[in-house]
Amino acid sequence: MLFLHEVHKVVGRKEDEFEAAYRDHWMPTMAKSDYARLLWYTNHALGSGVSYNVVTVTAITGGPAWEDLARRVQKGDLQSWMREVDTFRHDVVGKVLVPLEWSPVQEFDLDAIPSDGRRHDLTMYMEDTMWPYAGELQKYIEMSGAIYSKNLGFARSVPFLSIDIALQPAFGTHVRGEVVLMQKIHDLDRLERLLTREASPKSRAPGTWMHDALAVRDQWESKLLRTSSWSPLY
Repeated sequence: MLFLHEVHKVVGRKEDEFEAAYRDHWMPTMAKSDYARLLWYTNHALGSGVSYNVVTVTAITGGPAWEDLARRVQKGDLQSWMREVDTFRHDVVGKVLVPLEWSPVQEFDLDAIPSDGRRHDLTMYMEDTMWPYAGELQKYIEMSGAIYSKNLGFARSVPFLSIDIALQPAFGTHVRGEVVLMQKIHDLDRLERLLTREASPKSRAPGTWMHDALAVRDQWESKLLRTSSWSPLY
């Protein structure tokens, strides 16, 4: 399964129109197909990143489905819709991702993904994007699966984060040496502490993830994303 990850730089005065376009057209249109579903519609949490940035993730069953969807957008039934959506945003940057070998989810049952716009509480995600050192991509993938993913909820009744899906760019579609984690935030109090306090020496000591992972990477980006009230996954 492929995952189309898009970052939309939305025109401030058009944010409602942009959201409606995805809620009222893209989501139900994907649901009518047998090969794609919108999974997440998220906004950058206010004050945490670039203004009016929206991140969407769409699941696509495979290469032939991706090709068909691309043709529909470029010269088929979705072309006029895409032209209108482009008037609601300054730019969009997309990449096609595939699950890591240890990702908790490898694929979704498309029939089980809601597409009726049902409302729910807003939830927060921390989307981490890492760029391992040259030649260290596979080692980083192995370490993050064996160490980082296993320690998120260690010794706590409520974990800070849980990984919904772990991804990397499909070959030939984006920066090769990249890893993307969609992580649901369960403990907002710990998020506040993370943002307002320095990391303790103990948390950065040898044997911890913060220390040992520096052997394979030291560059990453964290985005705080807030799901819409109708996002299929949340």
